[in-house]
This record gives sequence, structure tokens and C-alpha cells, in this order.
Amino acid sequence: MKKFRKVLDGLTTSSPGGTIGSPSCGSAAGTPTAAPTPKEIDVQETLVSENFQLCKTVRHGFPYQPTALAFDPVQKILAIGSRSGGVRILGRPGVDCYCQHESGAAVLQLQFLINEGALVTACADDTLHLWNLRQRRPAVLHSLKFNRERITFCHLPFQSKWLYVGTERGNTHIVNIESFILSGYVIMWNKAIELSTKTHPGPVVHLSDSPKDEGKLLIGFESGTIVQWDLRAKKADFRIYYDEAIHSVSWHHEGKQFMCSHSDGSLTLWNLRNTTRPFQVTFPHGKIQKDGRKESCKPILKVEYKTSRSSEPFVIFSGGLSYDKAGRRPTLTIMHGKAITVLEMDYPIVEFMVLCETPYNNEVQEPYAVVVLLEKDLIVVDLTQSNFPVFENPYPMDIHESPVTCTAYFADCPPDIIPILYSIGAKHKKTGYSQKEWPISGGTWTLGSHTYPEIIITGHADGSIKFWDASAITLQMLYKLKTSKVFEKPKPGEGRAAELVEEDPFAVQMVSWCPQSRIFCVVGISAHIILYRFSKYDANTQIVSLEVRLQCESEDVISPSENENNPCFSEQGSHSPQPHHQHPASPGNRTPEGIKDSIPCLKVKDRVVRVPPGYQSELVIQLLWVDGEPPQQITSLDINSAYGLLAFGNCNGVAVVDYLQKTILLCMSTLDLYGAADPYQRLTRSPRRNRQSTSEFCMRGLSNFYSDSKKRIRTSYQSLTELTDNQQSIDMERSKSPTSVKGPGRKLSLPTDLKTDLDHVNGHCTSPTSQPCSAGKPRVPMGPEGPRLTRRGPGRPPFRKAQSAACMEISLPVSHTEVGHASRRAMLQQLHGVTMYSHDEHHTTASYCWSERESRENSFSRSRSSSVSSIDRDTKEAVTTLQFGESYGRKSDALPTPCLWVGTSLGVVLLIPMSIPTDQEERMEEPVTIGPSGAVLMLKGSVLRFAFLDLVGALIQSPYEVWRDLNAPEDPDRPRRRKLVHFSPSSSQDACGDGHLAVVCSERQAKVFLMPSQSCLFVHNITESSFVLRADVVSVCNSVCLACFCANGHVMTLSLPSLRPLMDVNYLPLTDMRIARTFCFTNGGQALYLSSPTEIQRITYSQEMCDNLQEMLGELFTPIETPEAQNRGFLKGFFGGNAHTFDREELFGEAAAGKASRSLAQHIPGQGGVEGMKVAASGAVGELARARIALDERGQRLGELEERTALMMTSAETFSKHAHELMLKCKDKKWYQF
Repeated sequence: MKKFRKVLDGLTTSSPGGTIGSPSCGSAAGTPTAAPTPKEIDVQETLVSENFQLCKTVRHGFPYQPTALAFDPVQKILAIGSRSGGVRILGRPGVDCYCQHESGAAVLQLQFLINEGALVTACADDTLHLWNLRQRRPAVLHSLKFNRERITFCHLPFQSKWLYVGTERGNTHIVNIESFILSGYVIMWNKAIELSTKTHPGPVVHLSDSPKDEGKLLIGFESGTIVQWDLRAKKADFRIYYDEAIHSVSWHHEGKQFMCSHSDGSLTLWNLRNTTRPFQVTFPHGKIQKDGRKESCKPILKVEYKTSRSSEPFVIFSGGLSYDKAGRRPTLTIMHGKAITVLEMDYPIVEFMVLCETPYNNEVQEPYAVVVLLEKDLIVVDLTQSNFPVFENPYPMDIHESPVTCTAYFADCPPDIIPILYSIGAKHKKTGYSQKEWPISGGTWTLGSHTYPEIIITGHADGSIKFWDASAITLQMLYKLKTSKVFEKPKPGEGRAAELVEEDPFAVQMVSWCPQSRIFCVVGISAHIILYRFSKYDANTQIVSLEVRLQCESEDVISPSENENNPCFSEQGSHSPQPHHQHPASPGNRTPEGIKDSIPCLKVKDRVVRVPPGYQSELVIQLLWVDGEPPQQITSLDINSAYGLLAFGNCNGVAVVDYLQKTILLCMSTLDLYGAADPYQRLTRSPRRNRQSTSEFCMRGLSNFYSDSKKRIRTSYQSLTELTDNQQSIDMERSKSPTSVKGPGRKLSLPTDLKTDLDHVNGHCTSPTSQPCSAGKPRVPMGPEGPRLTRRGPGRPPFRKAQSAACMEISLPVSHTEVGHASRRAMLQQLHGVTMYSHDEHHTTASYCWSERESRENSFSRSRSSSVSSIDRDTKEAVTTLQFGESYGRKSDALPTPCLWVGTSLGVVLLIPMSIPTDQEERMEEPVTIGPSGAVLMLKGSVLRFAFLDLVGALIQSPYEVWRDLNAPEDPDRPRRRKLVHFSPSSSQDACGDGHLAVVCSERQAKVFLMPSQSCLFVHNITESSFVLRADVVSVCNSVCLACFCANGHVMTLSLPSLRPLMDVNYLPLTDMRIARTFCFTNGGQALYLSSPTEIQRITYSQEMCDNLQEMLGELFTPIETPEAQNRGFLKGFFGGNAHTFDREELFGEAAAGKASRSLAQHIPGQGGVEGMKVAASGAVGELARARIALDERGQRLGELEERTALMMTSAETFSKHAHELMLKCKDKKWYQF
């Protein structure tokens, strides 16, 4: 204790306001304090709060859980609605807009006002919304809320301002689009059907006006009733009663026939001349069985009947397959004449829409493509070619091809990296696409002036890595890397491989990338690290494998009766992890008892392999099983190309690898790193007891193991005062090793690092002692110092079925008797490189699906109960962050040397100085020496991030090696040598003296230290009620700041080095595991996170970028002249009805129809009016520009009209002249002379 007090005294001498042992560490929350320092540090800070503003920029990926589809055939833009109330509007590449309904209600239907720059959405809360698309950020102009009826179908005729709305009660209402007011004209269901009908016809499922006569409205009811309503006469022309339920109706363009799809898998064709029975009934996929009966078929959910001048009509429909063909994929069927083509889809079809040349429904349609919206994909089929190829999708719709497990964001990359990645990735693109241009080509987009190279990297559950070009707020895939190719494929039934069946052993946990040296590092879920180098040439390589035994000595397995009255039992001895070198052990390397030992989780290919150009694996590092315990997952990683070193850590310790010499330099437990500088008092351990039932763990397989990594989604640690008050708990944290505490009736417990309010759920005990208990009973003895827990210890599985970052759920514990009887999925929940698991015993399919327990996924709770507090104080000290850099390992150092900064989950910072040979030859032969210096700095909460500033406040970049292609042909005149770029702390500040500033951010606090004196200059308590999930030092507006994202949804920025609060915005009112795991900051005031399992949301916190955002976004609406209707001809116009004389205003207006009941619907004015004008005016093409364009168009049209008038006058004069000549010629002739 005396020693601990001395360390505290030594740390507090430089920071009276930041006393470590005091409850008021630092200043009050939100108030940075400056402490007396050995020298004055004068840094001119330029950032002010006016430099920051938070707003969303763009959303990439496939719309999650899509529900509706619409297309504007003139503007050529596509809209997709989703279950969460979102609307994505897509045009040409670069034109991509996301809108969100405030209510969050699912979008039922979308209707474009064709060529008007507006969109109508019908939502599940029975509200209609009118969106203005004539601005870069669309906004709602009007809303109409139905109070007494539920909306089921909407139809808006082309060039009409009256919207037909069908309801669940079977009524049809009419809404004025301009005013968004309900008309008094209503088609009641009981008027539409015959009075003699005794049953209700059901909801309205279809509405459409007749192509032959706009005054006739076809109404389809779900029960099979079809009515053509004469809008003028207000009566039904005909009624059809069919036995099968109707799903959709489609007209022939002449208006004499229409086709219906039904629930029995049939298509019926009706002729208006005889509506008593269908003209034709077909079962496209129903074959006649041996007994003469038709096969029962699934419903045909939608049919479209389109005509073509040059060929037979197209009949396109979804569904209709026979029930007996189990396992068949969803299909889209194209019937063209006698040819029937069935296109199988990978996912269920949500909606499809045929794209036609004309917007007029009474002209030959000429279909050229069909857009198919699937549950997880968007495809467009080319109808102009006989084999119906698919168009290549220019949008990044395949982010979720394999579930996303981690993300990284790099802004201001070297300019040459994107072209070279694209050139490599282009060689592996798929072929067989349609040669025609992408048909959704609306809108305009130009490359803005405020653009720089940006790259987003996504890691996936199948071990793949995708590099995306994210420049200029677009997203395009550059290159795909498959990490699984490094390993042998696991075969079922062969030793350890039997445990990998239907699992994701290659899932990516975190990535580290140096764009300058092009060194790339991948951390996998199976406790493995792969180091890649980039080359433009293919090569034959032998992958080098290093095996590391980073596992502490295992402790005893103690029954509840043994430790019930002795919660602070201890074990004697502390052992460092031991490194193991090359030559992977075989799966049969086990102890006589069958316990796995000294074997990795995966087998690296031990033969020479040919690798293509791109990223080529050079080194694989794997952690080993120890005494039947799987390796703990890797929680932190850093790589430095200038030093040639790679460091990684987990909850057991830290290891440093020289990847140039392929050797392990350091492999130590966290406890051994302290040496004499350990700030905590350690208790001696008790002698070991005999190990119990260790083989039983192995027999049960990996399902019994949970993550033993450091806590992330939790309330942060108690203040250091609480730590010192509970000294024995701290002693146990540091002294115990990761094994199991197991009782006779042991249930699988939740990991201690996932702090949730699930202590007593359904009678299962989820506290970390893993002892059986009844619900409501205290778990541990209560002493005067509060609750204490014995060390929890089930090992954690190195791999389980990885899920996307969105599919984070917390499942109830599983009894060990269920292990092995069901294929369970464990969820990958990586946060800051820490992976946590929970099991879902009821999920038996290995496929990736949407319904991932949404109610659990979207929230996590942090209990402040005594049980959870005990979990806080009883955890192993994990290595949570690592950083190489030029620094001062000791207070006495005069010059900076290469150092490794180590941050732990107990808020401790350790410095490890290194001696690296500078000469290239010596570097490849002489060993690198590493020795922990004992330097200790302390913060509240788990350490998240390091950064270094010089004494003038500029960011010191980590040194790096300039990229060189090791596979390039040798040039004898220019031998390849390593070219290093160093950023020494003293290089840019000769006038300011020696030293540098170290910025350290933890879950609760940020501190700035002066090196080498290690004195604390500034302290800021970031949050008291929550905890920081992500923190990074980023460059904004030619300066640097500390950006933080908290678990309560706040995004904050702090100035450096004074830690003044610059911005604090409550951005996400409800956060969840997915966002917490994937949120990342980058330079330029940008950040991103996975907003859904399929979408990446990018945001900016820079005022400058917010100001320039309008310039960067694409225009959805472009002034285009509406195509003229075809000349119908004299005879067709004379005999084809009076379609063009129909005046809807005369029928539906207030003068004729009166006002609708006020209680039926409520008009809600939108926010898009005035604000939309302001936003549009600030863009490149504002309202004035639009007015000018409209004026020019009007003038052009007037000019054309004048020319036409002149031509008509000339024609009339010519006709008059010829008529006069003919009259003179025939004037004197007799009748018989003709």
C-alpha cells in the first residue's frame, strides 16, 4: 500500500486538479484544468466552436428491409421505400438521396408525379406525404393523415392532380395533390358492388383508369370482385365476381382487355365485351397431374401486361410456382409469345416494375427493362435481348454480401492508391452483363471542388475485405481480398476441424492499414493475424507462420462450496506467456488426456502458393490453445512499417513481432510489463489445487466458452478511489488467470465484458461466478466493502458464426445439455477490436437472415446494480490500445527513441522503449531490443486512443516506410533499399525546445502529458453518466482536435492541447451495438457507421463541409420536356371515345363534389416549403436558376409556336391559292364535262 501511495503521490505532483486517488479526478465534467508545468507551453489554438456542425452527408448500400418501388419514366429516377420509413432515390451514379419519414412508419407505396419533381408516399400509419424533389435534399410539402380508414392502394394518373386512394374498408377517396385536401367525391364500397351482394368485397387492392377512357376507374377488391366505375355517371359499368382472390391487375394499352393475377397461381384475361367469364385462364407453372387435376400453385403476387410494336406482348409476373417443388428459389417469369423464361432470384421478390418507353398508358408500351427489388438486392433485367441479361449495377448494393463485421475510414489518402487498387480489382470483375447503359440515368451530378481521395474498408464474416473508393461522397468498390485463402479448408470430422462446420472461422475482427507503405494487417476471429504487402506482380510465395503462446497459467476449477466463504482466494505464482515459433503443430498434438495444447485454431497452407497481383500474404501469426483452453481473442493491434514491427495484445498480455526477421521479440503478460512500477498491491496466490474436469470443457466443444476480452459496452470503471477502497478485488484482477469456475449444475453465463441488465432472467444466473442460484437471491457474500465476485473463467470461443455488425443480440444462457444438439449462431460483437459473444440456441439455420431479434438488437442497457458493479471491479486487465511512435520511454531520456505505448482496460498507460538498428543490413540481421521502462500513467476508464503533438500543437505522424514492390524486377543500377520517413518530435520545433505532448483518451477522461517529464498538463472529464465508445485525434480546418462518440449518442470534439469542449451534439438518441461497433472518425471532419446491416451512413462534423454539401450532392430533378402523346388518328379519335375531354376538376372540385368530412383526414403542412426554398437557393442550381431555365423554355416554346403559326399561315395561303385556281378552271365547265 505504501508503494501504491508513492506512485499516486508522484503522479499527482504535476496535476493537482487531476489527483488519481481523488473522487473528483480532474475538474468538474466539462471544465478542463491546467496544472503547474515545468515549462510554459504556448500553443496557438485556431479551432473554435463555429468550425463544427454535425449533419448527415450520404447513405450508401442497399436499403434495409425494402417495401416499395417506383420509377419516373421521364426523369428516369428510381425510388425505394423501406420498413423503417426511409426512401432512397437513385439516378445516375452519384445521384443518390436518402429521405426519412419522421414517424418511422413503413412505406407501403410510392407514386411519382411524373416529370413534376415530386413524390407521393403512403405509409403504414395511414398518412400520405408529398415530397418536393426539386431540391438537393427533398422535404415534405404536405401530409394527409387518415383517421378512420387504413390506406391499402394508391393510383395517380399521368398528368393528373387527383390521387385515387383505396382503403381497407373498400372505399375509394380522391385527394388533390396541389392542396393535399380530400375531395368530397367518394366511391363507397356498397355503391360499387350490387345491392344484392351479402358479403363485403374486402380491401381495395387495385385502382387504375382505363387507357381508353380516363373517366372510367377500374377498382379491384381482394375477394375477387372487379368493378369499372363511371366517374361522370357515378355508377358501375360492369361488375366481375371471381372465385379466387386478386393480387394485381394490368391493362392492355388499347383499354379493351386487362389481366389479373390470383392467389391460386392463375392468370385471367378479361375482355370488356363480355365480362361474365374470363376470356382466358392460364396456370403458367401448374402442370396436369396423372389424375387429371392441376397442381396447386403459389399466388402470383403481381403481373404486368406490356405490348410491343415489333414483337409479341410481354407478360411478366412473380410467383406462381407449384407447391410440390420445395426449396426452389423465388422466380420472375417472362412470357414473350410462346417462349417462357423463368429467372431464379437469390432472395424473395419484394416488388418489380417494367420500364417502358412511353409514360402514356394508351400507347404501345415498348418495354425495355424490368427492375426487380429483392429483399437484399436490386437487379435490372434487359428485355431487349433474347437471353435477358442483367445490367451491371453501378450502385454499391453488395456491402452486405457477407455480413459486415468491422469498418475503417481513411481520408486524404495518397492520390496514387485509388487508381492502382482499381486497376487490380478490375481484373476480377464478373462478366456476362448487358452491354447497354444502366437505364436509371436521371439527375445530374458533378465532381465538387472540395474532394480528396477517401477509402473505406469493410471486413466481413466470411473473411473477405473490401476496399471502397469513397471520394466525393460516392462509393465504388475498388478491390476485394479473401483472407481465407491463406488457410487450408477445414474438413468435417477431422479433429479440430469438426468444430468449424457451419461456422465462420475467418471472420474479420479488425484491420490496420498504412496507405503510405501499403502494409495491411487483418485480425481474425480465430485469434490470428495476417500481414499483407502490396505488389503489382504475381508471385509464388511460401507463407511464413508464427505461433504465439499468449496465455497465462490456468487457475483451478473451484466448486461453489469451496469458495463460498472465501471470495478472495488466490493462487501462487505468476507466469508470462511463452512464444512458440514456426512449424504449425498438427491437430493431433494433444496431451494423453485428450486436452488440446500448443495448436492453433486454423492450419496455414504449408506449400508454395501462387498469388495474383494485389495484396499478398507474407506472415501469419496465430495464438495457440493452452491446456484445453482456446486462445483469447486479440483486442488491440498496431503496425509500423518504418520499424518493421507489429504489436498486438489481448486480455492476457502483449506481444511484439519483427515481421522483417519473422521473429517474436516480446511476449509478456500485462502484469509483468509493470515490473517495479506496478501501482497495485498484489496478494500472493494460494497453492494450486488439482485441476477438475478440464477435459469436460474440451468434450463440450466451443459452445461453452464466452468472450473473456475487456469490457466495452458497459458503464466505465469506478473512480480510482473505488479501486483503492476495494484493494483485494484489484489484486485478484491482476493475479488470476483465465480459467473456469464451474459448479455441478453450471449454466453458460454471459461474459463479464458485456454489462447488461440480465442478472436474473428466467431463473438463469448470468453473473460471472457461473454458480447455480435461484432468481432473486444474492450471488456472492456481501462484505463491508460491498459485493465481491470470484474470478469468472470460461474461455472464449476463438470462432463462432459471425454476424453482421447490425445483428447484435443478447440471448439467454444455454444449458450445457443443449450443446451440440443444435447449430447455434454466436454473434460477432467487436468493439474497439474486442469481440464478445452470446448464443442463440433457437437459431438453427446457417444462412444470414434479416430477422435478428430486432427488439434486442436496437438497445443495450447498463445496470448500476451491485452485481454489475462487481463485474466492473472483477475483470482481467486487457491490452486495449497500442501505438508505435518516437517518444521518451523514461523521464531521463534526452532524445526521442522508438517506443510502444500500451493502454489497458484499467486505465493504465505503459511505455516500452525499443532499440532498432538503423542500417538496412544490420536491421535484417541484428535483433531489436525491447525493455519495459516501468513508466506508468493513469486515467479513469479503459484507454482508447493515443496521439502525439509537437510543442506547437501540430500532429506528429507515425514514421513509415515508403512503398516498394518486392516482386518488381531487380534493377542493378538502382538497388532496392528501404526508404524511411520519420517525424521526430524535435524536428519541427528547434526554437521550442525538446519534448512533445502525448494525448491519451479513455472511456471517461482525456489527458495531455508533457514528455519526457510525464507531467499532466490538461485533464478533461469527458462524461460522467456515460462512456466513450470511439475516440480519435483528427485534423479539421488545418488544425487538430479530439473527436469522441459516447454510448449515450453524443458526438463531441475537444480542442488540443487544452481540451476545451468545442462541440457536443446529441446525435443518436438511441444507440445500439451495431453503431457502437462500427463508428469511426477520420480526418476532414468526417465519420461513418453502419446504420443498418446493409447501409453505411456517413456524417460530417465540419462546418466547412456542411456549407459545401449542397454543391457535392446530386440534383434529382432536371428540366425535361414531357414527350408528346402520339397522334391517335382521325378514326381512332372519333370512334375511340372522349378520353381527352374528361375534366377531373369539374367532377372532384369543391364546387361540384363539396367538402370531405373533417374527421376523415387531417391535413398537416410540411416543413419543406420555406426551408426547401432556402436549401435549394444555396445550391449550384437554385430557384432563380430554375426560373431562368423555365423562362428560357417558355421563350423557346413561344418561338416554336410562332414558327408553327407562320408555317400554318403559309400553308393556308397556298391552299387558298390552289383552291382559287381550281375554281377558275372549273367555273365555265358544264356538269357533264367533269
